[in-house]
Amino acid sequence: MASCFSFTASRDRLYRYFFAFSGLRSVATTLRDGTVMHCWVPRIHKHSKPSLLLIHGFGANAMWQYGEVLRHFIPDYNVYVPDLLFFGGSHTPRPDRTEAFQARCLMKLMEENGVRKMSLIGISYGGFVGYSMAVQFPAAVDRMVLCCTGVCLEEEDMKSGLFVVADVEEAANILMPQTPEKLRELMRLSYVKPTRGVPSCILSDFIHIMCKDYLEEKRELIREILKDRKLANIPKIDKRTLIIWGEQDQIFPLELGYRLERHIGESAELVLIKNAGHALNLEKPKVFIKHLKKFLLVDPTPSFPPPKPWREQL
Repeated sequence: MASCFSFTASRDRLYRYFFAFSGLRSVATTLRDGTVMHCWVPRIHKHSKPSLLLIHGFGANAMWQYGEVLRHFIPDYNVYVPDLLFFGGSHTPRPDRTEAFQARCLMKLMEENGVRKMSLIGISYGGFVGYSMAVQFPAAVDRMVLCCTGVCLEEEDMKSGLFVVADVEEAANILMPQTPEKLRELMRLSYVKPTRGVPSCILSDFIHIMCKDYLEEKRELIREILKDRKLANIPKIDKRTLIIWGEQDQIFPLELGYRLERHIGESAELVLIKNAGHALNLEKPKVFIKHLKKFLLVDPTPSFPPPKPWREQL
């Protein structure tokens, strides 16, 4: 008889227990246009503490990407950990696939939870969304951390050979692996020292649990990132920004980190983590968290009153 044990499902349950033990609760919020946003929110929002929004990138749901980070900021922040649209429990009937739409949905979600001022961390694709939040709602974002996020890439970068993949479709096949071989390729590109010898059954289990839903919608998200993207058209922001990059990132090469630092200007600081690739939050968690704490736990309280509620309809 075949075994029913799933390593991925078991680990996912452990993350759920940990998030609940940390004082968060799982909430699905339906916005007025039918969009559903799932988020881990504080069981009790303490008005004496600032708020911190953790935005994940492509891969498993938000818990898997921020499990190591959570406990370090729960004492000082009201922490919110959402699933972006088409990840975890979030989805929408609307056809918009831009990071700007993701940002508007997150802003509305936060307002539904009574939060109108926050700092944020965005990893990879989550950094695109976080940057867009700072552009669209500058009064709502205090300071932010952008991790290995190619905000300043251009459509022509793909043709010029900046990336290890030849086109967007190849990138999508790697970022949404459907076979153990493709998942191993993603691991090789994401880590400097990927775990070796992982049995195909374990990889297949992960794919079955985490990589089968909303495949076409996720492809559309990836396509939208590059579509007609030019650096000259990317708005600049004036926010205290920490940029963290793995020196050996093969998904978004380091050149994009320098480009982002130049684009933001004096309010940005770029920190490089040695012997780390794109998944630096998982590969070098202690160093990653050290930089986060240095930046976010030094006078994290906003220096000006919260803005008026955002009322734009989605």
